[in-house]
Amino acid sequence: MKIQLALDRMEIAEAIELTRKVEQSIDWIEVGTSLIKEFGMKSIHEIKQAFPNKMVVADIKTIDNARYEFEMCYQAGADVATVMGVSPLVTMDVCMDVAKEYNKQVMIDLLNTTEQQKLALQKYKDAIFCVHVSKDQQEQLGSFNTGMVSENFYTPSMKIAAAGGISLASLETVTTALHPSIVIIGSAITKAENPAEAANQIKQCILQMKVV
Repeated sequence: MKIQLALDRMEIAEAIELTRKVEQSIDWIEVGTSLIKEFGMKSIHEIKQAFPNKMVVADIKTIDNARYEFEMCYQAGADVATVMGVSPLVTMDVCMDVAKEYNKQVMIDLLNTTEQQKLALQKYKDAIFCVHVSKDQQEQLGSFNTGMVSENFYTPSMKIAAAGGISLASLETVTTALHPSIVIIGSAITKAENPAEAANQIKQCILQMKVV
């Protein structure tokens, strides 16, 4: 199971400095939506330049104009780009096509996606599906809630990512419910008093659970 570090609401230099402190414990680096909105493709480019051997996820949250946005992200150095699961299937098709052309990956964010739409998304076998509790939901309702998991959607072959206020305390609950390939962790590391120690504790917890 990979740890994806989510970098949001900070300067690019701060994001790079923080990532250097924890890079031994994390696997993927997410250039968060806030960084992309504030600093554009420069945020993706500089983080990939700083960490060329890490998988870089551009959390652009595409919902339309897919070719333009995905090509920008991939050309800037992203290995993965995100699209909202509520998008029209034609948009999803374009995302998958562009990813194939660039030999990159697509992550589909299932935030607020209906059960009917989720079933339609099952055909995208090469995508990563992200079960996501939004920032606003976390502030109002708390962090990751396993009650959000739909038993009818997930298949054994599906690559799942989990995001939404995941911490050391909730990690085991999330992994038991979803068996994710990727856990996306932001503030539990980035806002910790000692980010390196926090990231290492999460990594060690995963190793102790023997989740690989």
